Amino acid sequence: MEGNHPAADGSSAATMEPKSLQSKSWADVADEPDPEQEQPGPSDEKSDVQLDSLAIDESKRVNNNLTDPDDSRIEAVTSDDTPYTSAKRFEDLNLSPELLKGLYIEMKFERPSKIQTISLPMILTPPYKNLIAQAHNGSGKTTCFVLGMLSRVDPNLKAPQALCICPTRELAIQNMEVLLKMGKYTGITTELAIPSDSANYIPIQKRPPITEQVIIGTPGTISKWVVARKLGVNQMKILVFDEADHMLAESGFQDESVKIMKAIQKGNSSCQVLLFSATFDDAVQAFVSKIVKEIFVRDYNQMFVKKEELSLESVKQYKVQCPDELSKIMVIKDKIFEIGEKVGQTIIFVRSRNSASMLHQALVKYGYEVTTIQGALKQEDRDRIIKEFKEGLTQVLISTDLLARGFDQSQVNLVVNFNLPVRYDSPSEPDYEVYLHRVGRAGRFGRKEII
Repeated sequence: MEGNHPAADGSSAATMEPKSLQSKSWADVADEPDPEQEQPGPSDEKSDVQLDSLAIDESKRVNNNLTDPDDSRIEAVTSDDTPYTSAKRFEDLNLSPELLKGLYIEMKFERPSKIQTISLPMILTPPYKNLIAQAHNGSGKTTCFVLGMLSRVDPNLKAPQALCICPTRELAIQNMEVLLKMGKYTGITTELAIPSDSANYIPIQKRPPITEQVIIGTPGTISKWVVARKLGVNQMKILVFDEADHMLAESGFQDESVKIMKAIQKGNSSCQVLLFSATFDDAVQAFVSKIVKEIFVRDYNQMFVKKEELSLESVKQYKVQCPDELSKIMVIKDKIFEIGEKVGQTIIFVRSRNSASMLHQALVKYGYEVTTIQGALKQEDRDRIIKEFKEGLTQVLISTDLLARGFDQSQVNLVVNFNLPVRYDSPSEPDYEVYLHRVGRAGRFGRKEII
């Protein structure tokens, strides 16, 4: 939901800070406060916005059953003549009985999705080639690399063998939840490598060496553990980068990610590397291809979707012209919440922390129950807010782009862009990749949703 000009849509302007080595995004900064601007709140004023177009024709409502987005055209490029046979059933992958039990009983899967049919044979077939994989949001990428990690681990070897690196603690926790569910019957041990909250903090010098077999975490914590020799890499068989375009972009976690890659290559040069994301812009894709080949000195396989096909057809997208921020709030209050109540949970994305706080206060003043998450909150508060939302205790969540990538909640059927995303280093340019990731919070695995 946006005005005519994404960079000047009625929201407060964000403070531009000098460029530093620290990665930056709009979610990192607060808006510049304007002392003359009044906080939007309850009033009798009606917005000058046409709301009729947002009405849902109940006769055309589609069900929320999971469907596989098979209409997407996924192209695989292999680096040699290794034969890969598509896996129509999980049994075709030579998985252990314990993993098959986890897939069918715990995950309740019936068959591989299209991306899984193509990518899993490339991941699980010797000689275990590296893979750069791009596919739609919600198409089943997490299952691909989680199943890949679990399949490669030797349960009898009590040492780190699989490592997954994620851009946020929320995504790391979510991926760990999937792994624990899928690997329930395997006996494989796990460790979550994310910053500890104040109550559970342990100085790194006092932490015992990691003996768990699968580690999932954020780049800062993992890098510290590796440097401190608490996380050994000599037995590492598989390294996964989730949201790899962000992990290896200059504006993301490129330095730490490359440092971890080099440490693992030095410890075990045969370690398989998987890079997954829904988006790879040309510059990042060129860098990823170059760095993977240079560090691990071998060819890799690729899987990708054409740019023009990245937007999910299962997600219906609408634009509402709003002259100012008060009009946006009135649209949310008078019409969008009504839609949200009918279709499930709602996420409202804003550009910055200050925008999140402003919108939260405005909606609370109107009597609505909403929760808000952004990076400045304490870690324990972020964890609690996510837990309440995932358990269905809250229905509306306001978020910065902290949750734009990878966050998966099956009941989210409505996503609102209170501010369209723009590039941090060039605020007049739309950020298409971030928009696709935001949109992907709905329409997970082919469900029909509304944006």
